[in-house]
Amino acid sequence: MSFVLTEIDGPIAIITLNRPDKHNAFDDSLIADLTARLQAVDNMADIRVVVLSAAGKSFSAGADLHWMKRMAAYSELDNERDAMALATLMKTLHSLGKPTIARVQGAAYGGGVGLIACCDIAVGTHDAAFALSETRLGLIPAVISPYVIAAIGERAAHRYFLTGERFDAGEAYRLGLLSELVNDEDEMDLRIEKVVADLLAAGPDAIREAKLLIDAVAGQPLSNALIADTAARIARVRVSPEGQEGLRAFLEKRNPAWIAPTLPSEE
Repeated sequence: MSFVLTEIDGPIAIITLNRPDKHNAFDDSLIADLTARLQAVDNMADIRVVVLSAAGKSFSAGADLHWMKRMAAYSELDNERDAMALATLMKTLHSLGKPTIARVQGAAYGGGVGLIACCDIAVGTHDAAFALSETRLGLIPAVISPYVIAAIGERAAHRYFLTGERFDAGEAYRLGLLSELVNDEDEMDLRIEKVVADLLAAGPDAIREAKLLIDAVAGQPLSNALIADTAARIARVRVSPEGQEGLRAFLEKRNPAWIAPTLPSEE
């Protein structure tokens, strides 16, 4: 039985963590499967949006207990290999060429927080709860740290990395870990539908370039090299086939080619 499921709905890929009885806890098998599925959808030209969801009451309760027992007996080299697998998963999700939306309910602990931080957009319910509790086990949230710190900021990371305390969905929204906060899962699905529609209205190549732009600019000093790089990026995109189509469509007052035509309504 696979602990990760992929559902294709037109231009949308829904990837679901499917260990509800274990609160979608991580182990090495789930990490490898999720990484492979993300890589697969990234290579599908027809897929334009990826939604990361989870079955059951929890998004992900962090590390699986049996996996942690095995890790306790690992050598330092074995632990480094094991950690690199999780690091590869996080980098794959963060660097996906398609926009990603996390659908968050219930518990999201440890690596679950990492997955949310790696997604471009995260929508969560009021019952969601978060923790980076590694220090309470004498550990650190190392491989997820670049993405979580980028999401919540250094000041909040000092508090929640060090104390390991839980925080609620309102705090996650205030910090920026959640982009949207909704009352329940029905409202969450409606909100995600709206976000997906907005993403499908944008050029897929432009979205990919925008994600690369954010990574190139974030945290960098305002230097002549950075200014020149941003100018070169927009010049290249303007003369690209998609950029040219978008400009022509705007000037001709029509939808660009990447927006599917709507079917005429029946009278």
